[in-house]
Amino acid sequence: MSNHSASTVDAIEALHGDRHLLERSGTAERVAAILRQRITEGAFLPGTRLSEPPISAALGVSRNTLREAFQLLAHERLAVHELNRGVFVRELTADDICDLYAVRRLVECGALRRADELVDVDLAGVELAVADGLSAAEAEEWRAMGMASIRFHQAVADLAASERVSSTMRQVLAETRLFFVLAGNTRAFFEPYLARHQRILRHLERGRFDVAEQALDRYLRDAEKQLLLAYRRRRS
Repeated sequence: MSNHSASTVDAIEALHGDRHLLERSGTAERVAAILRQRITEGAFLPGTRLSEPPISAALGVSRNTLREAFQLLAHERLAVHELNRGVFVRELTADDICDLYAVRRLVECGALRRADELVDVDLAGVELAVADGLSAAEAEEWRAMGMASIRFHQAVADLAASERVSSTMRQVLAETRLFFVLAGNTRAFFEPYLARHQRILRHLERGRFDVAEQALDRYLRDAEKQLLLAYRRRRS
């Protein structure tokens, strides 16, 4: 059995543990939320076929409900339907990396400019994400550090105090998680960015939102270059 197939079997088994989440609500939205979480955690790798029979059986939902959930994931660009083949976790391209990071710079840097205009800004979410990243680094749990990094960027977007900005960021970050398979959840990839998180937080705590924005822009451009390099190496 290939590593890809073994990973899919493990992911299906994990869905059995999610079944209790649907006891009161088996809606397509809730099913999509579970699958989205599993995809962004890396349980279902990019290119993996999302087979209806085992997933519907694992979650105890109808095929129709599952198909509706697949449609929601496709709308979010996390899954793709291929004619006569089925539904697959989306595999991102170099163009996707460039486009997503262009959007991230617009949203995250724009959120800091918006936050600078507000009377009161709560940095608790950013502080917690940085603390979680430090704890994960100390424990050498690089996957957990990756999740802390995602929470950091979501918290930065949340500083705009706009549900539309926050919602956009959640979707963009879900797609961004698909790239982490390129990095392999390694120390070499994540640890250098932790120091940048801390510097950005210090700028924010001092009210230097413009400096924090400049640091974040450089951060995102460097991350984009690193992922493009990892992508090209993987394709060669």
